[in-house]
Amino acid sequence: MGIPYPAVYHPNQNPYQAGVIPPNAFVGDPKGVPIQQTIFRDTPAPFNCVYCGSSGVTTVKSKPSLAAVVGCMMPMMLGICFLCPSMDCLWHKYHYCPSCKEKVADFEKSDPCVVMDPPQWTQQSFALPASY
Repeated sequence: MGIPYPAVYHPNQNPYQAGVIPPNAFVGDPKGVPIQQTIFRDTPAPFNCVYCGSSGVTTVKSKPSLAAVVGCMMPMMLGICFLCPSMDCLWHKYHYCPSCKEKVADFEKSDPCVVMDPPQWTQQSFALPASY
């Protein structure tokens, strides 16, 4: 008989594991709607601030990551570093509340070997409503 094989979800079978944003997700200002979870990525995210209680869209600031430094060093043999400023998708993103200016989340690029991933130049942030 053997051990039963559990169902495995592949990215092509489950669109949400592949990064598809659910159809009921907020991508802009939540306008006071209670949010269950916010996914902070490269772009400004809708959120409810835990510090000041306001709702809105975060302000994003970028900082170079190790992947950006690696990407910058690759063309260094030619004597130029053109990837760092232009490859914003490789930079860490820090999300701040526009009202109280407190840092509410960060999205850090953890893999220094991911120098280029054209399908995901920017990963859109979103939030799921509390009724989801």
